[in-house]
Amino acid sequence: MRAALVQLSSSDDPVQNLPVTLDLLSKAAGSGADLIVTPEVTNCVSLSRGHQSAVLQTEAEDITLAACRTFARDHGVWLLIGSLALKSDAADKRFVNRSFLITGDGAVAARYDKIHMFDVAVTPSETFRESDGYAPGDKAVVAATPWGKLGMTICYDLRFAHLYRDLAKAGAEVLTIPSAFSPVTGAAHWEVLLRARAIETGSYVLAPAQCGSHDATRGKPRQTHGHSLAVDPWGTVLADAGGEPGVTLVTLEMAAVASARGRIPALSHDRPYGAP
Repeated sequence: MRAALVQLSSSDDPVQNLPVTLDLLSKAAGSGADLIVTPEVTNCVSLSRGHQSAVLQTEAEDITLAACRTFARDHGVWLLIGSLALKSDAADKRFVNRSFLITGDGAVAARYDKIHMFDVAVTPSETFRESDGYAPGDKAVVAATPWGKLGMTICYDLRFAHLYRDLAKAGAEVLTIPSAFSPVTGAAHWEVLLRARAIETGSYVLAPAQCGSHDATRGKPRQTHGHSLAVDPWGTVLADAGGEPGVTLVTLEMAAVASARGRIPALSHDRPYGAP
């Protein structure tokens, strides 16, 4: 499978972001990608809940989702929209952070709502309370593609190893981890955690990321780490996109999954044990 990781520096304006995203999707498709993957919150990076309430749309109305479905159909490529920030019908009015797998005919093959919420104090000046604005998902998702099965996750999920073990045991051969990682935690933890998830499960990891400084019309601007990574099932980094927006291509040899799992069949070695 020929995969393309699209690295973005999305602003807080979905209308402004869309043509930039489509341009990079076109470059990826023109380079022969079978599957294109984009980062978390492809449509809108914002820390202002008020601004999000003004500009975000529901899934049925979202312009980015509609345009990406049309793009996939017109170009005959599969597309993982890493995630979209969307309005929902939740009683408490919280948004959802939802990943979409789009087929080559433009259909939505799978959806995944981010399970783990980023409620952290990275530094005294960099604090996040994702659960204040977003309702967490409650279901892990494995989706079939013509090349193998994908386990769909988003960003902070990366720190919960049991989720990836469950996805691999359910048949996932490629783990998608679209992100908008903090520069502080990105520098310290991003690569080592991605490699660990690949090694632990004998899976490919595709981790497209937001990067750089994100323009904000309201609220505090965000900074993100970038460095979209592709990692093979043995833990080797196949590609690193660096710190600028763009397209990074990588070839996945799917037989490498069975090879890695055959050499170290840890997924079949679980044993029961008492709680500490």
